[in-house]
Amino acid sequence: MFDAIRKYAARFRTPSHREAAGTGDRRAHNLFEAAAAYVAAHAEDDQDRIDEAAAWVSPEALSFGVNELACRAVIALARERDESPRAVARDLLGLPAA
Repeated sequence: MFDAIRKYAARFRTPSHREAAGTGDRRAHNLFEAAAAYVAAHAEDDQDRIDEAAAWVSPEALSFGVNELACRAVIALARERDESPRAVARDLLGLPAA
């Protein structure tokens, strides 16, 4: 019974941006995949990939994902450097030590 309801409800889903664009890739992207692709594309200065990743999720979801990625990256670097996350974040931004 639940399968029938799930199939019925699936007909009303909004298609992803890629489906609407007719690219044929029907795989849904989650916000963390979008954030990883978006940040990597920015680091490589690849505007086409930036635009593609930004279209995978809502701007709010992308912002949340990028924030989460930044937090995890700072924590990983802090552990690697044996420094505080605050010191690492300030260093990455070129700010003087607090």
